[in-house]
Amino acid sequence: MMLADSDGALFTGRLSKGSHPWLADRAAEGAVVFPEAGFVELAIRAGDQVGCGVVEELTLEAPLVLPARGGVQVQVVVGAPEGASGVRSVRVFSRAEDAAGDGAWLRHATGLLGATVRSGADDADFGVWPPVGAVPVSVDGLYERYADAGLTYGPVFQGLKAAWRHDEELYAEVVLPEQAAKDAERFGLHPAALDAAIQSLGLLGAAPDDGSAVELRLCAEWRGVSLHATGGSALRVRLSPLGAGSVAVEIADAAGEAVASIESLTLRPLQAEELVGGGETEFPDSLYRVDWVPAVSTSTSTSASASAAAGASATAVVVDCEGLAGVVGSPDV
Repeated sequence: MMLADSDGALFTGRLSKGSHPWLADRAAEGAVVFPEAGFVELAIRAGDQVGCGVVEELTLEAPLVLPARGGVQVQVVVGAPEGASGVRSVRVFSRAEDAAGDGAWLRHATGLLGATVRSGADDADFGVWPPVGAVPVSVDGLYERYADAGLTYGPVFQGLKAAWRHDEELYAEVVLPEQAAKDAERFGLHPAALDAAIQSLGLLGAAPDDGSAVELRLCAEWRGVSLHATGGSALRVRLSPLGAGSVAVEIADAAGEAVASIESLTLRPLQAEELVGGGETEFPDSLYRVDWVPAVSTSTSTSASASAAAGASATAVVVDCEGLAGVVGSPDV
């Protein structure tokens, strides 16, 4: 929906474990946490609708923890063009769907969207696989090590299949399971696939057969994220250390064609207290709550229901959070 008093746009949706069961395959300290890659997908898809499909920068401020019951409302707010480059601000918010009418929204991410797509890796980088001279790195037991650190991955998110090291760079192979692969066409880049690519960071500093523990971390800062192709389910990944806890990421498909590039990704430790109370009602001790009551079959209630339905139909929902990818309707509704 384009905003009435500016050239900004508002995109809305809903997330829950019931409507998006694949999200339950990723839990931190026992809480189902929306993947950081999902915020990138939301930002890119919203940006596409206003001609700014490149994530110049995206800073994640707080995890989005899904509630045990019900869901969360999500808003992606894109600002008006700024300066000669026409970059737009982007912010992602959520609140529990059963929150009070004036319940505050929690901001999860802020950033900038642009229109200048960076070039991806050429065929020479990924055409020969695995790379010549690369040394295999065992991925056996990696998901058990993540679980020991407090991050549990279910089948949808266990896409990391192989890894190799060449000098300081790490190469990885990601393959989504069958059902997720079928759904991949609905996304720019399926969050589970991008998440699996980032999981290989747990191997970056390890010896080829090292079984050392991994740290629970949040992908906090994304810069220069460009999508070159959509719907990838089998990926080749290269991670290049940049120093200070940051890496550059190049992603190609199974044929070596560029899929996505990330100029810089920076991680920070994830604290357990950040996962407390996510997605639950903001006012747990309120005297008032939403409840269902039997409908009264009268002409008055019928008329009121029709009016309410008419009002509801005027709400433009332009981000399909069921897919986190497709956009229904038009942004200028």
